[in-house]
Amino acid sequence: MPPRKAEITRNTSETRITAGVNLDGGGACECATGVPFLEHMLAQVARHGMMDLAVQASGDLAVDDHHTVEDIGIALGQAMAKALGDKRGIRRYGEAHAPLDEALSRVVVDFSGRPSLHYHVQYPRARIGGFDVDLVAEFFHGLVNHAALTLHIDGLRGANAHHVAESVFKAFGRAVRMAVARDPAVSGVPSTKGVL
Repeated sequence: MPPRKAEITRNTSETRITAGVNLDGGGACECATGVPFLEHMLAQVARHGMMDLAVQASGDLAVDDHHTVEDIGIALGQAMAKALGDKRGIRRYGEAHAPLDEALSRVVVDFSGRPSLHYHVQYPRARIGGFDVDLVAEFFHGLVNHAALTLHIDGLRGANAHHVAESVFKAFGRAVRMAVARDPAVSGVPSTKGVL
């Protein structure tokens, strides 16, 4: 079957972003965003989700990272939705636990067509290097709203902020990988409504 891939360009007065996703890739990540920690996190999603990601972004980083991080989430969400199309034949649901040393996160995803984020993660400090940990939630808000998925993220434990964030992104990649997998037992859209 042909690979499920899409590319989105999003330009605003604050950011210029091109985001591409191949859900049937091999885990490659080519990202240049000006936000190094986010690039590290996107590499985790790609590798553990076995999808290819390509993100080129320029934004008003002199203000702060907020607009760039949020808009990357939006663009990736749009690309993911476009790549999935009508979601025919996918598993729809995915879940994963991912540890990183002392940190442990759980992510559950449903490609429901209904944007809904439930984010419950505590960080032991407010910044990871120069990265504001509040922006993790902003990234996922943007992605969820534009991929139209239900996403539950729970940070179960962790004493190192970097480990906590990285375990979240790894678990997210694994959960998406499970949810978008083609299910040979499902010939149509996995919903009694007939549409997602």
